[in-house]
Amino acid sequence: MDGGHQQFGALLVATGVILAVVGLVIWAGGFGWIGRLPGDIRIERPGFRLYVPLVSMLLISLVLTIVLNLLRRFF
Repeated sequence: MDGGHQQFGALLVATGVILAVVGLVIWAGGFGWIGRLPGDIRIERPGFRLYVPLVSMLLISLVLTIVLNLLRRFF
């Protein structure tokens, strides 16, 4: 195997481990704060429900950007 395949394999393994850890945390109820942060829009009225988790999605995007940049730097 050449270096490119080994790096790609390591990236796939790291991604799988991260997904498994996130899955376990979600399963355990560790992400109950998603959608309840200040700035998340939630409007509930009879017959109508609007839910826009703006701040939650921005925070998740920021964390994923940092993690992916760290992975790219080290692999």
